[in-house]
Amino acid sequence: MDKTFQPANIETRWYQHWEEQGYFKPQGGERNYSIMIPPPNVTGSLHMGHGFQESIMDALIRYHRMCGDNTLWQVGTDHAGIATQMVVERQLEAQGTNRHELGRDAFIDKIWEWKRESGGTITRQLRRLGASLDWSRERFTMDEGLSRAVQEVFIRLYREDLIYRGQRLVNWDPVFHTAVSDLEVLAEEEQGHLWHFRYPLASGDGHLTVATTRPETMLGDTAVAVHPEDERYRHLIGQLIRLPLSDREIPIIADDYVEQDFGTGCVKITPGHDFNDYEMGKRHSLPVINILDHNAAINENAPAAYVGLDRFVARAQIVADMEQLGLLEKVEDHTLKIPRGDRSGAVIEPWLTEQWYVDAKKMAGPAMAAVESGAIEFVPKQWENTYFAWMRDIQDWCISRQLWWGHRIPAWYDDAGNIYVGSDEAAVRSEHGLDAGVALHQDEDVLDTWFSSALWTFSTQGWPEQTEDLKRFHPSSVLVTGFDIIFFWVARMIMMSLHFMHEVPFHKVYVHGLVRDAEGQKMSKSKGNVLDPIDLIDGIDLDSLIQKRTSGLMQPKLADKIRAATRRDFPDGIEAYGTDALRYTFYSLASTGRDIKFDLGRIEGYRNFCNKIWNAARYVLMNCEDQDCGTDLSLPVTLSLADRWIVSRLQQTAEEVERAVAQFRLDLASQALYEFIWNEYCDWYLELSKPVLWDEQASEDLKRGTRRTLIRVLETWLRLLHPLMPFITEEIWQRVAPLAGAEGPTIMLQPYPHCDRAAIDSAANADIEWLKKVIIGVRNIRGEMNIPPGRNLTLLCRHGSEVDAARLRDNESFLKKLAKLDTVDWLAEDETAPVAATALVGDLELLVPMAGLIDKDSELSRLGKEIDKLEKDRARLEAKLGNSAFVDRAPKEVVAKEREKLEAQQHALAKLRSQAEQMARL
Repeated sequence: MDKTFQPANIETRWYQHWEEQGYFKPQGGERNYSIMIPPPNVTGSLHMGHGFQESIMDALIRYHRMCGDNTLWQVGTDHAGIATQMVVERQLEAQGTNRHELGRDAFIDKIWEWKRESGGTITRQLRRLGASLDWSRERFTMDEGLSRAVQEVFIRLYREDLIYRGQRLVNWDPVFHTAVSDLEVLAEEEQGHLWHFRYPLASGDGHLTVATTRPETMLGDTAVAVHPEDERYRHLIGQLIRLPLSDREIPIIADDYVEQDFGTGCVKITPGHDFNDYEMGKRHSLPVINILDHNAAINENAPAAYVGLDRFVARAQIVADMEQLGLLEKVEDHTLKIPRGDRSGAVIEPWLTEQWYVDAKKMAGPAMAAVESGAIEFVPKQWENTYFAWMRDIQDWCISRQLWWGHRIPAWYDDAGNIYVGSDEAAVRSEHGLDAGVALHQDEDVLDTWFSSALWTFSTQGWPEQTEDLKRFHPSSVLVTGFDIIFFWVARMIMMSLHFMHEVPFHKVYVHGLVRDAEGQKMSKSKGNVLDPIDLIDGIDLDSLIQKRTSGLMQPKLADKIRAATRRDFPDGIEAYGTDALRYTFYSLASTGRDIKFDLGRIEGYRNFCNKIWNAARYVLMNCEDQDCGTDLSLPVTLSLADRWIVSRLQQTAEEVERAVAQFRLDLASQALYEFIWNEYCDWYLELSKPVLWDEQASEDLKRGTRRTLIRVLETWLRLLHPLMPFITEEIWQRVAPLAGAEGPTIMLQPYPHCDRAAIDSAANADIEWLKKVIIGVRNIRGEMNIPPGRNLTLLCRHGSEVDAARLRDNESFLKKLAKLDTVDWLAEDETAPVAATALVGDLELLVPMAGLIDKDSELSRLGKEIDKLEKDRARLEAKLGNSAFVDRAPKEVVAKEREKLEAQQHALAKLRSQAEQMARL
């Protein structure tokens, strides 16, 4: 093996080998285990959320594959209607043309061309992450098979009256000219204004004051609402208001939705341009007036003075006109959440338009029952409450989009407006007896991308054909997803699968949290805190990192701020940590909490863990290669106490890991493995093996037993670790396996270790724990007394039990080697102890005589100087935290860090004072 671990030298090589050999395909087995990947956008690239999610799925798949399950991790990508169309439209703009000049068919051809050439970025990145997806089954939501499934579902639902066409409010993107889902709308706080307008009563007896953040919508007002119990306005309910700037009178209505204590208690109602107002309008049978066109400009339903004006131009004109009329009472600065399209950046408008809808309310009942009955289980269970809350208040699902890229709606219209739904025009004409004289034109819209992804668990397995894959892998075993798409994807998959497959799509839904930065902030380009998983794996220089973080930013000041922050945080760029270290960092954070704070300090720690594993393997191989490792079962083998202990702890660790994986607690699994491998195997067992292997007087049976234990335990924990760290474990296992008697082409198809309770040795566990405490006690004395690490010591013991005395005799060689002792003696009860530093292990007192070891005066002087320095640092921190100006104004995270520093200083001071007191007593 190389002297140092170089992940770049092994990761790509092993992944290519695994894929070429077909190891990711189902391998057979009595139990089927499958996961359907949440299909990433074909335009996308791997971000930290993807990295975290895919790492979790890969660990589960690799674990079950090694457990002997017939395992499938289904791969595929989503056609991402708006995102993909936008990419290609921008390319056309750069070429001086557009989709309208090309025409629909030619434009679609351009998108397929782009997909073939550039649409594989994220799938390449998934390979770099080590994701063991079955690439031979890769699907795309626009491929022929999935398109057939989508069409079949639409036609069936339409014929069952579960799909209809109707006019309702939708989120409208005035740049892309399409309806968008709530998930494609980003609402972030921005600074705006609150305009207070006076609406005169039609009777001429005064006015009501309403406040609005969107003055242009007043042109579509159809009522003013007050709370029915508001004493200020109860006498006005039912009266009319003369709507300013419009030649219309509108009623004053009463509705519990109005908050009496908010603003003036009067709310303008615009059913055509506000979702809440739309619902109130339905309750009160108010007219719905649409005053915007598809560009979000004022249309002919508004007064002529404003027709054709952009909504924001109209806003300024309306405010000026209201002020001139004396109806502008005041203007206040106001912070509000502005809904913007996540792709276009345009302010989204609630807009009244005709769209296709799924009657989701009728399909929600069975979907709720499936979770209530336990047929589907959410992990953590608390997310079931979120699921039920959404489902009980479910609205009909708008499934049409005004795009060209996507599954075109299989509906045709004649000149009279009649709708015909079928697989193609010929089928429609045949079914309805329409001859060539009846002109038909197909609906121009396409289906929402969530419509096709809702069928993902069964469409990818060949439905509507009843395939063998459907029988084997549906329902899938678990869905791994973020909480933000429980409604948009999870719920819809459940509804569709129950309706068409008559079974649930998956048995468990593991809901993971969102990956945030080290301060708990959401990662976003505007904050300059985005981390790219591939950069963490392969490294990136500072200039490239700055260019990546600032590309596309339209605000020069923001770009400058992000450049400065990047130079401060990453003066040398980002180091290459390798895939295994990144994945293990994700697992260490994979608790059941919502937020995941990603700290670069953790990934550095797990890169060190990889190095520790590598060096441990080198030590084992150097001591076992070309040696007798006990593979010849006819030869006698003697196991030392340390051998029996490490085998015992290995079984207990396997049990902990198995329990944690079953509970989806990969954080606990990774912690158990880390503790065993680093602390017990590497730090203790390898050291305990040296007195046996390096002792010329030790018997060959004992050495054979230690070599066998070294190599077999290493081979076993490599298999335990493989689902979490696939690359380093494969590289080492290939060298270790022959010595351990293991056979097979790859670690990923080896059996996963399970606990052998018969090999748990409680006595060995207790003896080694005692031994460790004694060694640690001596090492603590050495550290506290500042005794050089190479200096051998004398150890005296007293007040212990007979068990302590026996353990001392049996483990003297271990003690001398690991604690660096010349002699170990037992003091009689009446024997006077020399001046010594002490430590306790239960009732056993450990004494290290200080004579000739230290210069007491110089050591006390050194400790005094360290104490003085810490005292000054503590006083400075206390003064800082006692300053209310700092505590009140500084960010909470900064204040918390300063408090942590003070706590650490106080702990260090207490420790130094204790050392000084002990030194003074010597």
